[in-house]
Amino acid sequence: MFPLGGKREMMVEEDVRRMRWAARRGMLELDLVLEPFVTERYSELDQDERQSFQRLMEREDQELYGWFLQRQIPDDEALAAIVEKILTHARAQV
Repeated sequence: MFPLGGKREMMVEEDVRRMRWAARRGMLELDLVLEPFVTERYSELDQDERQSFQRLMEREDQELYGWFLQRQIPDDEALAAIVEKILTHARAQV
């Protein structure tokens, strides 16, 4: 048996692996923004933010590209918030 904390950590790590795979897109520009965020910040997100990120990964690359270039803003407030969190992380990496 795993201690309760150990099981949760394993679940978070599995979730991070799944989202790291989902963050691998068809566009290098998206990969350069999404993959570092998943690796460095995804495990720190609360449950609602993780769900928003997972919904974000269901969107088309062109739509994500427009959002990350700040040409457009998602209509969904939760998606807009996670996009902003990702952009803030990307800006801090420069």
